[in-house]
Amino acid sequence: MKNTSQMHELSQRLVVLFTTEKKIISNRKHFPSSILLPLLILATHYLIIPSNSEKCHPDDKKVLLQIKIQLGNPTNLSSWDPTTDCNRTWYGVGCDTDTQTYRVNYLSLDFVNLPQPVPIPPSITDLHFLTFLFIYRTPNLVGPIPTSISKLTKLLYLTISNTSVNANTLSQIKTLLTIDFTNNKLTGPLPDTLSSLPNFGGISFDGNQLTGPIPESYGSFSNSFTVLSLSRNQLSGKIPASLAKLNLTYVNLSQNMLEGDGSVFFGSKKQTTEIVLAKNLFAFDIGKVELANDLKQLDLKRNKIYGTLPEGLSELKFLHYFNVSYNNLCGQIPQGTNLRRFDEYCYAHNKCLCGSPLPACKT
Repeated sequence: MKNTSQMHELSQRLVVLFTTEKKIISNRKHFPSSILLPLLILATHYLIIPSNSEKCHPDDKKVLLQIKIQLGNPTNLSSWDPTTDCNRTWYGVGCDTDTQTYRVNYLSLDFVNLPQPVPIPPSITDLHFLTFLFIYRTPNLVGPIPTSISKLTKLLYLTISNTSVNANTLSQIKTLLTIDFTNNKLTGPLPDTLSSLPNFGGISFDGNQLTGPIPESYGSFSNSFTVLSLSRNQLSGKIPASLAKLNLTYVNLSQNMLEGDGSVFFGSKKQTTEIVLAKNLFAFDIGKVELANDLKQLDLKRNKIYGTLPEGLSELKFLHYFNVSYNNLCGQIPQGTNLRRFDEYCYAHNKCLCGSPLPACKT
């Protein structure tokens, strides 16, 4: 398995991929864009697990066999054979070969065919050298995220996605760099202490049943924090003004009931490439926002946004998706070469927008 510095470099590359290539998926109506990060991680699965190890630490091997039992001995974990080397041949398992300790530091339980509903195996927290825990497309996995996960003090990357896990009881693990809890059945409020993680890079809680406001503390994330993805939940309340401090590359809060001043995510000095605030109750004067030069996607449809579209839109060279329909906008639509790709649907159902591609403004 890669060492810590190499894994950190990989994490940074994944975040870049997540924030710059997500457009490929997000334009397909029936493909949830929020699952791109797990897919990218899955795509790199065979790149980061070496095939030339000949050893497996016996303590970790015992734990893995216990995990298999706790999962009900699923058929697609048949390669977990106690007579074979867990690092060389076991599906979804990787060990630290660089230091020759052969401790399990990678575990991927993706598409596991569970014979019946079971909780997250408690023995996972006995793999004390895990840096990467990835659980994906395992719908019969139920119950809470165990609080004992805090024992994984070396964990950097945590993904639990497309399961039936239904309780948001995340404990603090100071080493964490990313959390992806996309498409589960998590309920309750967002955890308000995540901003205390010193090197945290991003979160995705898309497609759950979370309620309440975005915590004020989320404005205190470190400079490493670049991805905030909370779409398709039941979040409500005013957006915290503290979020203006963040320099996000990607933000997606669509399909909630959030309100207030969404302009906190804009700024000419920010590195923002995608802002998706569609289908909320945001109300702010868009004419007063400053736009990041690298903005590629701006989706503000179905809110209560007012004012005149900023002239800076016509200067965005990389804008490939744009929609401000169903708001309270007025005035002349900015004209520019790059804006000609967007048809009347992108501007429809506003108060009094006018100019191409809508009817001409009245003089």
